[in-house]
Amino acid sequence: MENTALLIIDVQNDYFPGGKMELEGAEQAGKNAQKVLQYFRKNNLPVIHIMHVSINEGAAFFLPDTSGVEINSFVSPQNGEKIIIKHFPNSFRETDLLKYLHSKNIKNLVITGMMTDVCVEATTRAAFDFGFHNTIIGDATATRDRELNGQVVKASEIQRSFLAGISALGSLYAGIISTYDFISEK
Repeated sequence: MENTALLIIDVQNDYFPGGKMELEGAEQAGKNAQKVLQYFRKNNLPVIHIMHVSINEGAAFFLPDTSGVEINSFVSPQNGEKIIIKHFPNSFRETDLLKYLHSKNIKNLVITGMMTDVCVEATTRAAFDFGFHNTIIGDATATRDRELNGQVVKASEIQRSFLAGISALGSLYAGIISTYDFISEK
């Protein structure tokens, strides 16, 4: 776990029941992210919280100064844990994430968060391009149903497909592991 940090991407209230953009399986993903976070805290490993704040006109969720934009209580930041505010799906875009990771000599990222097929994927692919070795805790991520050409694509299909795609070619962009296996193997 040397040179490794935990990235918790957009685990924010609007994605949970009652939020403005509820995701399928958000509660379980949040609980799993919490377990991984507890592991990192117990072992004094770096934790980085990514928080999306919508600033574009017409945005319907993660609006500034709302309870929905707040980081969910499953993974509430503690003193000393880095919080990075972003405005785009890729957590590196127009943030100090890359500079911060380099300053801490981080080479490996363990990634949890929401939405699997948007911000988690965009950040993971960018991290690979910047030379990081990535592991996604698959059951600590979540998404929602989508519509394509008038047909509903179920969240479970999207989840499975995006995790399969990002781990293709010998886990090129990221290895995928469950919360239980991640914690058990350490």
